[in-house]
Amino acid sequence: MKYPDNIGDIAMLQPDYLGFIFYEKSSRFFRGTIPELPSSIKKVGVFVDAMIENIIEKVEKYDLDLVQLHGKESPEFCKELHGLLTKVDRTENAEIPAFAGIVKVFSIKDHFNFDELIPYESVCDYFLFDTKGKLPGGNGYTFNWKVLKDYPSTKPYFLSGGIGLEEADNIAEFLRKQESEYCQAIDVNSKFEIEPGLKDSKKLEVFKKRINKFDKIN
Repeated sequence: MKYPDNIGDIAMLQPDYLGFIFYEKSSRFFRGTIPELPSSIKKVGVFVDAMIENIIEKVEKYDLDLVQLHGKESPEFCKELHGLLTKVDRTENAEIPAFAGIVKVFSIKDHFNFDELIPYESVCDYFLFDTKGKLPGGNGYTFNWKVLKDYPSTKPYFLSGGIGLEEADNIAEFLRKQESEYCQAIDVNSKFEIEPGLKDSKKLEVFKKRINKFDKIN
């Protein structure tokens, strides 16, 4: 998300998460103000090989709930960040947890060595599987979801990578399969954009209605 009015429009659709990219090379780079959002919507800050100090500063400034790491961040980096995030005082509201969780991104095409996940199991809260491409995210095409048949973990994951309205039926089929058991969320972006960072609320509404026919993803 990038534009305040558009953020408000999309928030009315009650997504579980809204993402804000803090990577200066991205056309979706966020530098604005986040309007007040319902507490049910988690704010996700997306970073690519950023310094820990920069991540902490953005978490505090924007009251982020989750940090998504989309670069080559090591398990050691995640462990240090994880420890620091538990100490961030995000809000005076005791009903909102102080910890901003970590989502670590892994890129997939036709194959993936799931052993890569092992060092991150104890230092990340979610995994996100995206399509391997030239850019760190936003490449606009899907990877082969059959790869997830071999998912060895019980850690919840986000499914990402070029998902558009035309993939709704394929997602419905995927959600009926065993490999979707730990799928926490469907991550959509570029295929619902009018321009980078500006989302088409009507298309997203149609997509949500089609996906919400299934109990696993709401």
